[in-house]
Amino acid sequence: MPNLPDRTGTQVRIGVAIAVPPPFGTELGEARRRFGDPQADAIPPHITVLGPSVLEREALDCAVEHLRKAAASQDPFHVVLRGAGTFRPVSPVVFAQVAVGIAECEALEAAVRTGPLDFPLRFNYHPHVTVAHEVTDDLLDAAFDGMAGYEATFPVDAVHLFEHGDDSVWRPVRAFPLGGADPA
Repeated sequence: MPNLPDRTGTQVRIGVAIAVPPPFGTELGEARRRFGDPQADAIPPHITVLGPSVLEREALDCAVEHLRKAAASQDPFHVVLRGAGTFRPVSPVVFAQVAVGIAECEALEAAVRTGPLDFPLRFNYHPHVTVAHEVTDDLLDAAFDGMAGYEATFPVDAVHLFEHGDDSVWRPVRAFPLGGADPA
């Protein structure tokens, strides 16, 4: 699978993200399928906080405790997704732009990316929701045009730990409430 860190033995591949709730997660997943992204059914719609990373399985408990504390240190907030953006020509990606909630996403990312989760970044952090990745230029153009008028607003009261399964599907395995909130 492209752009994923290798794992061996008992290692686990994880990510930390804000899950996009229904109905918006459903809409964005359908958009990703419509734009031909082969990973549409393997990657739930999300705003990445910590990209794919590898941990020894025995280090997972320490990472979970770190995530609990990092999430509790941040207040719940709202996100507004509005319009389309792209990382082209650097990376063949089209996304729904985070228009409101950027600073909060950045603060959450900074709190998470410390201690046992202090992994190097491949690119500068930019919160977004991918709708097309590594598809043809025509499909990237269609995604950019198709998402131009998209808008969604939702509360963020938790961050999720995702694990990448042997079947190449990312699944949320645990929610961590922000500021001690009760995650929905």
